[in-house]
Amino acid sequence: MRFRRSRQEEVSVNLTPLIDVVFLLLIFFMVTTTFTRETQLQITLPESQSEASAENTGLIEVLVDRTGTYAVNGQVLIKHDIESLKQALEQVSGGDVERAIVITADAAAPHQSFIHALDAVAQQGFNKVSITTQTQSAE
Repeated sequence: MRFRRSRQEEVSVNLTPLIDVVFLLLIFFMVTTTFTRETQLQITLPESQSEASAENTGLIEVLVDRTGTYAVNGQVLIKHDIESLKQALEQVSGGDVERAIVITADAAAPHQSFIHALDAVAQQGFNKVSITTQTQSAE
Protein backbone atom coordinates (compact mmCIF):
# COMPACT_ATOMS: atom_id res chain seq x y z
CA MET A 1 0.00 0.00 0.00
CA ARG A 2 1.25 3.30 -0.89
CA PHE A 3 1.02 6.00 1.60
CA ARG A 4 1.03 9.47 0.48
CA ARG A 5 3.55 11.52 2.07
CA SER A 6 2.11 14.62 3.51
CA ARG A 7 3.76 17.73 2.45
CA GLN A 8 5.51 19.53 5.16
CA GLU A 9 4.55 23.11 5.39
CA GLU A 10 7.31 25.60 5.56
CA VAL A 11 7.93 26.76 9.04
CA SER A 12 8.41 30.51 9.15
CA VAL A 13 8.14 33.24 11.69
CA ASN A 14 6.11 36.24 10.69
CA LEU A 15 8.15 39.27 11.75
CA THR A 16 5.51 41.91 11.07
CA PRO A 17 3.77 41.69 14.48
CA LEU A 18 7.14 41.62 16.22
CA ILE A 19 8.23 44.81 14.46
CA ASP A 20 4.92 46.48 15.34
CA VAL A 21 5.35 45.62 19.01
CA VAL A 22 8.94 46.89 19.05
CA PHE A 23 7.89 50.20 17.48
CA LEU A 24 5.06 50.58 19.98
CA LEU A 25 7.48 49.99 22.85
CA LEU A 26 9.93 52.47 21.35
CA ILE A 27 7.22 55.13 21.06
CA PHE A 28 6.03 54.42 24.61
CA PHE A 29 9.52 54.85 26.06
CA MET A 30 10.16 57.99 24.01
CA VAL A 31 6.95 59.60 25.25
CA THR A 32 7.29 58.64 28.90
CA THR A 33 10.99 59.39 29.30
CA THR A 34 11.85 62.65 30.98
CA PHE A 35 15.00 64.45 30.01
CA THR A 36 16.77 66.49 32.60
CA ARG A 37 18.63 69.58 31.57
CA GLU A 38 21.57 70.10 33.80
CA THR A 39 23.33 73.38 33.63
CA GLN A 40 27.00 73.81 34.24
CA LEU A 41 26.69 77.44 35.33
CA GLN A 42 25.61 78.43 38.79
CA ILE A 43 24.69 82.06 38.98
CA THR A 44 24.32 84.07 42.14
CA LEU A 45 22.30 87.18 41.47
CA PRO A 46 23.59 90.44 42.94
CA GLU A 47 21.85 92.14 45.82
CA SER A 48 21.87 95.84 46.51
CA GLN A 49 22.55 96.80 50.09
CA SER A 50 23.46 100.40 49.47
CA GLU A 51 20.89 103.11 49.70
CA ALA A 52 22.67 105.49 47.37
CA SER A 53 20.36 107.30 45.03
CA ALA A 54 21.00 109.19 41.86
CA GLU A 55 20.45 112.91 41.66
CA ASN A 56 17.07 113.71 40.23
CA THR A 57 18.09 116.68 38.06
CA GLY A 58 18.03 116.04 34.34
CA LEU A 59 17.31 112.34 34.62
CA ILE A 60 15.53 110.44 31.89
CA GLU A 61 13.61 107.53 33.38
CA VAL A 62 12.81 104.48 31.27
CA LEU A 63 10.23 102.16 32.81
CA VAL A 64 9.63 98.57 31.71
CA ASP A 65 6.53 96.91 33.15
CA ARG A 66 5.74 93.21 33.49
CA THR A 67 4.17 93.02 30.00
CA GLY A 68 7.17 94.61 28.28
CA THR A 69 5.55 98.03 27.82
CA TYR A 70 7.93 101.00 27.86
CA ALA A 71 7.41 104.43 29.38
CA VAL A 72 9.85 107.34 29.09
CA ASN A 73 9.51 109.97 31.83
CA GLY A 74 6.00 108.76 32.58
CA GLN A 75 4.80 108.80 28.94
CA VAL A 76 3.70 105.29 27.91
CA LEU A 77 4.81 104.28 24.42
CA ILE A 78 2.18 102.81 22.12
CA LYS A 79 4.54 100.41 20.37
CA HIS A 80 6.72 97.99 22.31
CA ASP A 81 9.66 97.92 19.89
CA ILE A 82 13.16 99.30 20.11
CA GLU A 83 12.67 101.91 17.36
CA SER A 84 9.83 103.61 19.25
CA LEU A 85 11.94 103.65 22.39
CA LYS A 86 14.88 105.21 20.52
CA GLN A 87 12.61 107.93 19.07
CA ALA A 88 11.17 108.70 22.50
CA LEU A 89 14.66 108.95 24.01
CA GLU A 90 15.71 111.31 21.22
CA GLN A 91 12.68 113.55 21.79
CA VAL A 92 13.04 113.67 25.56
CA SER A 93 16.80 114.24 25.57
CA GLY A 94 16.78 116.81 22.77
CA GLY A 95 19.98 115.25 21.42
CA ASP A 96 21.88 115.74 24.70
CA VAL A 97 23.56 112.36 25.25
CA GLU A 98 25.29 113.60 28.41
CA ARG A 99 22.05 113.31 30.42
CA ALA A 100 21.76 110.42 32.83
CA ILE A 101 19.38 107.54 32.11
CA VAL A 102 17.71 105.45 34.82
CA ILE A 103 16.17 102.14 33.75
CA THR A 104 13.54 100.73 36.09
CA ALA A 105 12.22 97.29 35.20
CA ASP A 106 9.58 95.21 36.93
CA ALA A 107 10.95 92.03 38.48
CA ALA A 108 8.59 90.01 36.28
CA ALA A 109 9.40 91.96 33.11
CA PRO A 110 10.62 89.90 30.15
CA HIS A 111 14.40 89.86 30.00
CA GLN A 112 14.30 90.70 26.28
CA SER A 113 12.40 93.92 26.97
CA PHE A 114 15.04 94.99 29.48
CA ILE A 115 17.81 94.19 26.99
CA HIS A 116 15.98 96.20 24.30
CA ALA A 117 15.87 99.17 26.67
CA LEU A 118 19.62 98.89 27.33
CA ASP A 119 20.30 98.48 23.62
CA ALA A 120 18.22 101.54 22.69
CA VAL A 121 20.05 103.64 25.26
CA ALA A 122 23.42 102.45 23.95
CA GLN A 123 22.47 103.03 20.31
CA GLN A 124 21.48 106.61 21.09
CA GLY A 125 24.93 107.21 22.59
CA PHE A 126 24.07 107.65 26.27
CA ASN A 127 26.84 106.51 28.57
CA LYS A 128 25.49 107.48 31.99
CA VAL A 129 23.11 104.61 32.62
CA SER A 130 21.96 103.27 35.96
CA ILE A 131 19.56 100.54 36.93
CA THR A 132 17.25 100.84 39.91
CA THR A 133 16.95 98.08 42.48
CA GLN A 134 15.18 97.58 45.76
CA THR A 135 17.12 97.58 48.95
CA GLN A 136 17.46 94.21 50.57
CA SER A 137 14.74 93.62 53.13
CA ALA A 138 15.78 92.59 56.63
CA GLU A 139 14.76 89.01 57.32
